[in-house]
Amino acid sequence: MFPFVSPLPTPADIFLFALILCRIAGLFAALPVFGGQRLPANIKIVVVLAITLVCLPILRLTPPPVPQDAFGVGLMILREMLIGLTLAFVTQVVFSAVEFCGQIIGMQMGFSIASVIDPSMGNQTQIMSVMQSLLATLLFLSLNIHHVFIRAIIDSFSIIPLGGWQMNEALIRFLVGVTADVFILGIRLAAPVMVTLLLTSVVLGVMARAFPQMNVFMVSFPLNIGLGFVVLGATLLLFFHVLEISFGALSGQVQMLFRLMAKGG
Repeated sequence: MFPFVSPLPTPADIFLFALILCRIAGLFAALPVFGGQRLPANIKIVVVLAITLVCLPILRLTPPPVPQDAFGVGLMILREMLIGLTLAFVTQVVFSAVEFCGQIIGMQMGFSIASVIDPSMGNQTQIMSVMQSLLATLLFLSLNIHHVFIRAIIDSFSIIPLGGWQMNEALIRFLVGVTADVFILGIRLAAPVMVTLLLTSVVLGVMARAFPQMNVFMVSFPLNIGLGFVVLGATLLLFFHVLEISFGALSGQVQMLFRLMAKGG
C-alpha cells in the first residue's frame, strides 16, 4: 500500500513522492520518443504520474529528512532530475549521431535548401535527418530499448539513494567520451553515401574536362539524388545493424553511469 493512506499525508511523504516523481520525470523529459514535442504534455504528465504511483509502494523507500530551507529542497529535486536526464543522455547521443548523419547525406545529395519542420522535435532540420530519425525511432521501439531505461530508472533507487547524485571527474570524462561518439557514429552511418557521392563527383569532374559542352552542374543534381537513394536502400540493413550495436551498448553504459553517479563511485 501507499506510505500515505491517510487524508493528510505528512510533509515527509509528500517530499518522498516529489523526489521519485522528479527522477522519473527527468528520464522521460530527455528520453527519445517521449521527449521533445513527440508526445503532448498532458500524456507525458499522465505517464510520469502513473509510473510514480505504481513504483511508490513497490520501492518502499524511507523518506529522507526534509531540508529546512527552500534552497535545500530545490537542490535535492534538481539532483533527482539530473539522474534521469543523465540516463537519457546516452540515448540522445545515438539519435544525435543519426541526425548528424542525415545532415551530411542531405547536404551531399543537394537537399540543403529543402529544410522542413521536424514534427517530432518542433524545429527546422534536414529532410534526410527527419527520415533517418524516424527509422531509428522505429528500431528503438522494436528492440524495446525504452524498457531498458524504465527498468534502469526503477533500479536506480536501490543503487543511488535519494539525494545521492554527485558530479565527479570520472562522470564528466565518461559523458565527454560518449559525446565524442556522435561524430564517429554519424560518419559510420553516412559512410556508404559519402563515398559513393564523392566518387560520383570525381567522375563528373573528369567528364567535365573531357566533354566541356556537357552541363555537369545540371546533370549532378538528379544523379546525386538518385544515387543517394539507391545507396541508402541498398545499405539499409547495414544502417540498422550499426544502430542495433549502438543500442545494445546502452545497457552497459547505463551500468557504468550507475557506478559513477552513486556515492563512492
